[in-house]
Amino acid sequence: MKSITSRDNAFYKELKALATSSQARRKSGLSLLDGVHLCQSWLELRGAPVHCVVSETALANPEVAAIAAGAEALGAPGTVLPDALFGAISQVEHGVHVLFLVVCPVPDRSPALVESSVLLDGVQDPGNVGSILRSAAASGICQVYCAPGTAFCWSPKVLRAAMGAHFVLDIFENIELAPLVRSASIPVLATSGYAAERLYALDLRRPVAWVLGHEGQGVSQELLALATHRVAVPHAGKVESLNVAACAAVCFFEQLRQLQA
Repeated sequence: MKSITSRDNAFYKELKALATSSQARRKSGLSLLDGVHLCQSWLELRGAPVHCVVSETALANPEVAAIAAGAEALGAPGTVLPDALFGAISQVEHGVHVLFLVVCPVPDRSPALVESSVLLDGVQDPGNVGSILRSAAASGICQVYCAPGTAFCWSPKVLRAAMGAHFVLDIFENIELAPLVRSASIPVLATSGYAAERLYALDLRRPVAWVLGHEGQGVSQELLALATHRVAVPHAGKVESLNVAACAAVCFFEQLRQLQA
């Protein structure tokens, strides 16, 4: 592995831009996977990264050494950074200093609602988006469509919250959802705290598309009008509604429960 010691190094500047700028990630189509779990998952599910980066201290960690060796065996170049330089690009507090530079995967299929899917209509919080992706993958859903205004799925915060779910999902970004819903060949279920239909009254033993909306405004009126069903998750107490990620998990796993019953 080669060593970089200067903050003025061009490759280091690229890493820092990707770590701190959503615009840089979107423009380049590249992102950073930070930490042992994400890097191990990428190796297992996607193969070689573009580049493996570790800190000097982390090289003594057996897990990091194994990850670096695995990446090198697949042909990925490696770089060692002083701990201080690595710390300036890592957003994981007290983490193990290893990261992958990767190309954000682009699905090789055309957008079409033909199997169980998730549509994110302006969900802005990265933690919510990551949690939704994780729940989708865990419940067997494979496709996610993100409208403009939704948090960028390949940002570091979304990646950490999703814990590797990205690597088993087809994620479509900057998709206009209304035309997708109009052409859907499966039922489209838009979640709303004000809907008359209740989740547990629906037959979910078939593919459906779940529409989840902005944390404050919910699903847009246009998509609510286009949806096959407008669905509420029943809840007790005086809270107005569930957090969007919690709502998503309840919906996905109710579908899984019915499919496995």
